Amino acid sequence: MRVVVEADGGSRGNPGPAGYGAVVLDESGAVLAERSAGLGVVTNNVAEYQGLIAGLRAAAELGASEVSVRMDSKLVVEQMSGRWKVKHPSMQPLVAQAREVARAFDRVGYEWIPRERNQRADRLANQAMDEQAGVPRKAQPEKAEPQQPDAAATQSPVSWTGAVGEPTRLYLLRHGQTELSVARRYSGRGNPPLTEVGRGQAEAAARRLAKVEGLTAIVSSPLGRARETALAVATATGAELSWDDDLIETDFGAWEGLTFTEAAERDPDVHRRWLGDPSVPAPGGESFDQVHHRVRRARNAVVSRFGGANVVVVSHVTPIKSLLRMALDVGPSLLFRLHLDLASLSVVEFYPDGHASVRLVNDTSHLG
Repeated sequence: MRVVVEADGGSRGNPGPAGYGAVVLDESGAVLAERSAGLGVVTNNVAEYQGLIAGLRAAAELGASEVSVRMDSKLVVEQMSGRWKVKHPSMQPLVAQAREVARAFDRVGYEWIPRERNQRADRLANQAMDEQAGVPRKAQPEKAEPQQPDAAATQSPVSWTGAVGEPTRLYLLRHGQTELSVARRYSGRGNPPLTEVGRGQAEAAARRLAKVEGLTAIVSSPLGRARETALAVATATGAELSWDDDLIETDFGAWEGLTFTEAAERDPDVHRRWLGDPSVPAPGGESFDQVHHRVRRARNAVVSRFGGANVVVVSHVTPIKSLLRMALDVGPSLLFRLHLDLASLSVVEFYPDGHASVRLVNDTSHLG
């Protein structure tokens, strides 16, 4: 995966109170991650290097293989490109640290850009310095939320996170049971129908979601098991229903229909690497990095189309975990440490200023 890192740092006094900001973007320009922090009293150069290091680490957490770094610091760009020597002894440890982080990628390029083209990172750096100095962020007044008979309808997190704007709330619903899920077999692009139990689970989830006030839309994977589940929700709620191919399950390639043990015995080396490296695809299939990239595209499309609304997303294990990863801003280890039951409901909110909140995870109370 190729990404762009924009980084900046500043010091009010040089040396003085300082902070950094970094933004990771995909090739379309969509923001994948943001990092910022106050640094106490340091110089501009130290702050700029700390911004670079934070941006590179964020790119590594996202599973990037190639990074294009853009900064308005000529010093950092030229030193990291190897064209300028690092003369000041106090800077040498930082440069070494940045180079060590950069070695995790297949390729890293450095480009100088004028300050006016680095406004995102500059804004984050200045916010970090303001917060360090005790200057509060400007925030919109909170809106009272309608009371809903749903476990996710608790107090808004705006007051304690600083999030600004009206969030898009996504109700993440995993499809119901299929024969492959009963047998615990890899089920990706195959199209097994719901079992009788699965249809009952879909109906139960639909009744739960029908109690949510202000439900605007349903966006679903087009695969049969998700489609059946989504149609049940649409019937119960009357919400607009649409399909998004980016929400389909991981393509498990040659492992489709196999159990975990069978796949490990068939391709022991690849299977072992696949479990530890999200950039490794299944034979003839997809990597988790590829899934994460397309699911982010789906998330962006939903937020763009239904910004500020309540939307049901009907999908599969890996896409739903990917959406939770985005909301939590964590690495791919979540894929292996979080369990999602069939027909379970999770709830996340994405704010227009980049904040996010996880309100509910793997709730199956409606199945009881």
